[in-house]
Amino acid sequence: MFNHFDTKGDAIMVDVSQKQPTMRTAIATATVRMKPETLAMVEEGRAAKGDVLAVARLAGIAAAKKTPELIPLSHPLAIHHVAIEFATDPAAGIVTIEATVRAFERTGVEMEAMTAASVAALAVYDMCKGVDKGIVIGEVALLYKEGGKSGVFRREE
Repeated sequence: MFNHFDTKGDAIMVDVSQKQPTMRTAIATATVRMKPETLAMVEEGRAAKGDVLAVARLAGIAAAKKTPELIPLSHPLAIHHVAIEFATDPAAGIVTIEATVRAFERTGVEMEAMTAASVAALAVYDMCKGVDKGIVIGEVALLYKEGGKSGVFRREE
């Protein structure tokens, strides 16, 4: 039996070639905290760089597709669906990002969902940093995953 390391002890990509493909779904979240007036600017479409949430949505979708280029040992997957949704709390100045990824694959899509949520949050920061340098990105977490032999995971809050 081989382990997941080469002869020098370096990590290698896990072999999933013998696994059967199943429908895989993962949902991840990230939060972006900003001044309430910054969030008002975002919601009213007054950001100098354009539509903040539209750009963040595209950034998150692109990031999900680029995950194997960013996370060295993740597998390249044929992603079938990526959705980026936003919820805002204007009084608190919080944007909550939810990224959903689906694929019919041999391995899960958790990293793709978490990468999508993280990069969407970074795009929000980039679009707003000119007016609010105090923006904080946080609480990146896997909320849900299903598919494969490990079954369903649901984060309990």
